Amino acid sequence: MKIALGTDHAGIRLKEDIIKLITDLGHEVEDLSCNCETSVDYPDYALPVCEKVISGEVDRGILICGTGIGMSIAANKVPGIRCALTHDVFSAKATREHNDSNVLAMGERVVGPGLAAEIVTAWLTTDFSQGERHIGRVSKIKAIEDRYLKV
Repeated sequence: MKIALGTDHAGIRLKEDIIKLITDLGHEVEDLSCNCETSVDYPDYALPVCEKVISGEVDRGILICGTGIGMSIAANKVPGIRCALTHDVFSAKATREHNDSNVLAMGERVVGPGLAAEIVTAWLTTDFSQGERHIGRVSKIKAIEDRYLKV
């Protein structure tokens, strides 16, 4: 898989650990993150990652900011993105199995490197459960996008 990674200034400490983990798992990373500790605006890093996911240039995206909240809100404004803010392994697995999430958001100030690695590993190695109820629910999310997120 090819994964786009985007972090703002509050997520750069986890960045190198996550890049190493992704490559160690056999995936390719496209780093679209900032490279500074000076305050930057998280939507400026969420959008390029989401655009790469939507265009098919990458398979999935990972976003990291201080809490993960801002990144996830910005990401979920992009039609077709199903970004999950996840700070535990159970939720990381569930969002792949049940919601077919294509972007993961985390907060560096919320999770440390060890837990972040477990979350990313779980998220990258869990497949979408193609069960009828899950497909139907994801289709309803798409219907909401079609109704309200007209481009």
